[in-house]
Amino acid sequence: MVRRCFYSFHYAEDSWRVSTVKQIGAIEGQPLVRGNQWEEIERRGEAAIRNWIDENLKGRSCLIVLVGRVTAGRKWVKYEIEKAWNEGKGVLGVRIHNLKNQNGATSAAGANPFASYNVNGAPLTNWAKVYDPAGATSQEVYNTIANNIEKWVEEAIRLRGTV
Repeated sequence: MVRRCFYSFHYAEDSWRVSTVKQIGAIEGQPLVRGNQWEEIERRGEAAIRNWIDENLKGRSCLIVLVGRVTAGRKWVKYEIEKAWNEGKGVLGVRIHNLKNQNGATSAAGANPFASYNVNGAPLTNWAKVYDPAGATSQEVYNTIANNIEKWVEEAIRLRGTV
């Protein structure tokens, strides 16, 4: 069964890498908006952004934070994590800094986006895992993600059910 998931990420820095992950096809994600579409949503204000996120989270069983260099500090990524968790969805992170971008460059690893959250006095990282795909090349990292993302999603959903 293909899971319906929501991808959370920093658009400006990681949209190319995210598109690469979406091409795996093992997980059905929300449609990725193009830069000009996202700018239009942003122009309409924070309520429009929240509404877009809320609508696109509906019917999803899991939130996948695609973790780049600065993802953890992004306001809307934080909103998406909190919203997904509060709605009972599985939550996980996948580091994508070692995938090449449109210029053929990789990046530095970003912070764990779940590290600052607690659930009933325990760290969210007990249930929300961040995976750092193995591989010395972008292709090897891609292959690790492709070969494991379905298992990671199932594990996130299972872990969410233990809270």
